[in-house]
Amino acid sequence: MTTQQKPGAAIWTGRIISILVILFNLVDAVMKVAKAKVSVEGSVALQWPENMVMGIGIALLISTILYAIPKTAVLGAILTTAYLGGAVAVMARVNAPFWFAIVFGILTWAGLYLRDPQVRALLPLKK
Repeated sequence: MTTQQKPGAAIWTGRIISILVILFNLVDAVMKVAKAKVSVEGSVALQWPENMVMGIGIALLISTILYAIPKTAVLGAILTTAYLGGAVAVMARVNAPFWFAIVFGILTWAGLYLRDPQVRALLPLKK
């Protein structure tokens, strides 16, 4: 984008989606790192050992920070997708609904796709 061009609707939509993904992930990560009661209880209910909750939160926090930085956003999206894949596996293992993690993974990539022209060039959608 040159200095004279204004971001289009797709870029703004991507930014908004990405901001929502980032905010949700940051809240989730901080709650895990801080060992908030609701987060620990939820993780234990999914059969995670309580002593692993903080490490899981740190992994999500790092992934989210990388996703938020434009130069490392693709790496952040890949790591976030891996995190969410683990969430799907855990939820499936305990027979809990896992659709939210799948939708969130789609939103992660949709936001990046819409806000980053290089990602759009790498993965062109054709009519």
